[in-house]
Amino acid sequence: MQFTAFSQEKKNINNIDFLNMEHAKKVLQFHESFPMYQQTPLTDLKKLAEKLGIKGFYVKDESYRFGLNAFKVLGGSFAIGSYIAKKLDMDISKLSYEKMVSDKIRNKLGDITFITATDGNHGRGVAWTAKQLKQKAIVYMPKGSTQERFENIKSENAEVTITDLNYDDAVRLANDEAKKHGWVMVQDTSWEGYQDIPKWIIQGYGTMALEAYKQLPEKPTHIFIQAGVGALAGAVTGFFANAYKESEKPIVTIVEPEAADCIFRTANAADGRLHFVEGDMHTMMAGLACGEPCNIGWKVLESYADFAVSCPDYISAKGMRTLGAPIPGDTRIISGESGAVPSGAVMEMLSNPECEEIRRKIGLTDDSVVLCFNTEGATDKDNYYSIAWDGKEASYR
Repeated sequence: MQFTAFSQEKKNINNIDFLNMEHAKKVLQFHESFPMYQQTPLTDLKKLAEKLGIKGFYVKDESYRFGLNAFKVLGGSFAIGSYIAKKLDMDISKLSYEKMVSDKIRNKLGDITFITATDGNHGRGVAWTAKQLKQKAIVYMPKGSTQERFENIKSENAEVTITDLNYDDAVRLANDEAKKHGWVMVQDTSWEGYQDIPKWIIQGYGTMALEAYKQLPEKPTHIFIQAGVGALAGAVTGFFANAYKESEKPIVTIVEPEAADCIFRTANAADGRLHFVEGDMHTMMAGLACGEPCNIGWKVLESYADFAVSCPDYISAKGMRTLGAPIPGDTRIISGESGAVPSGAVMEMLSNPECEEIRRKIGLTDDSVVLCFNTEGATDKDNYYSIAWDGKEASYR
């Protein structure tokens, strides 16, 4: 496990008003209008906290979100809703699910094709939303994507292709196709000229953060949040930086796979440039196998995140096994590879003597209250069982 601190030079200088409480409440109102909306559970792992020697350990469990087994639908649905609202010259607060799926709105919009690139969860959320709207979705997946995730997206009536490209190149392919055919690109990666939709996606994740904020019985001292391109990490960091001002803000640590640690590399370089990971990114954390940071998310992180860690795959496997086979008295959490890595990182830091310096710098003590987000359930069941049952990616010292 590698560790770095974010530079202090740009602390609190970038504007994060778009992730404030007012916006988060508007996003939550949008999601609450969906008939399948239910608040996902915040699990209090009292026994695990006691064993690790901290005051509290809470995990927000997104495996229950909209029956899709992952949080990603929050961003995709809000971005599509915001796109439709803008197209119709409406405020998103006036566009409920019922209105969005109505024949009246459908007739006004005509036919729209939404296109995206994904390892699975994001694409399924976009395809699901398009299906609700009786619109078309096209999804490109990077090489190595699992058949189960492919079939889950296909079941939402999407046109799906597993490419021979890595994630970032699949994004470029989708964007080229969107430009060529006049389709709508729905991606959380941002670049010059493509800012609105990724910004809406980031705001969409605010529902998860606001729910957790309302559910927590005590203020968290530490938040550990995973990063792919950094959109989710930016959303959570920005929300809690707005909710708890300045010295009250929890210490935020960004967690990534070492094979795709573009946020870690960018933070570690501290030269003002985004640092990419190129080529094949061999990690079982498919949802985090992204080599190019989202510049919108990065601007939030460089000002308001505190630390970044780069983890081998066994850290995630440790989290998966521990959450899935809890200490008696704690609630079981089924967590996929990308969902479990923050919890695994916390466990490693608090139980491995070699992590003493990291633990000290991050400030983990017996008074610490930790919040993690399980962003997905077992979306690749074969891999889940190979880890949970067969000992794949065994933890080691």
